[in-house]
Amino acid sequence: MASNDRQAREERTRLRTYQARQEVHRRAVRRRTRDNVIAGVALVVALTLATGAQLFYFGGGPGTPEAEPTPTATPTPTASAEVPSPDLAEDRTWVGELALDDTTLSIELDGQAAPQAVASTISLVDSGFYDGLTCHRLTTEGIFVLQCGDPSGDGSGGPGYSYGPIENAPADDVYPAGTIAMARVGGDDQSQGSQFFIVYEDSTIPSDAAGGYTVIGRVTDGLDALRADITDFGVADDGTDGAPVVPVSITSFVVE
Repeated sequence: MASNDRQAREERTRLRTYQARQEVHRRAVRRRTRDNVIAGVALVVALTLATGAQLFYFGGGPGTPEAEPTPTATPTPTASAEVPSPDLAEDRTWVGELALDDTTLSIELDGQAAPQAVASTISLVDSGFYDGLTCHRLTTEGIFVLQCGDPSGDGSGGPGYSYGPIENAPADDVYPAGTIAMARVGGDDQSQGSQFFIVYEDSTIPSDAAGGYTVIGRVTDGLDALRADITDFGVADDGTDGAPVVPVSITSFVVE
């Protein structure tokens, strides 16, 4: 009888040990499953944030809700954090040249029609801010613009300040070939900075909740060369909105 009782106790002990091990295994499986779910959710969130950041930073200028926001850590020429006074535009027309690689455009800026934007542009030009910056965005469908002047090179940078309101925007949303205008964040008329775009073919650019885009001047000569040397080659990866196939840098920018 004692032998049978001992055997029964041993069997019960083995059963409890087995059941305990099974419970430990089940808990480990549940923990791994939970951890995998948490990791998966974290990955989805990370990917969502990364995609959002790309949309935020690469959408810039007319036709998309782009950010032309705060300066980045990218080394850039020093610019004042204060918005230049509109008086700097002197209520007159400024003439000058903008060289993109080996293509030189003759330009004029209208300090009477857009005093704040022109004053900012003149100040940045005189400080050397634009020297060596790229033209990071080309659009070839719907609207036809080449966008330049971002110190970070991806649509996210600016001069360390932003300003508004919008000045001299066309009431009919038509921007003739040769127009030079300021890029900004969609829906924000106080977000203009250093980024500008050149319209190389007549374009209708719809206004948004903030209005249109500040026209600061126009190209008076060299637009055909801009098309032949840069825009006719299109957008990288056969796209219609993105980095131009021909890498473009501002090699010189002078006004007087």
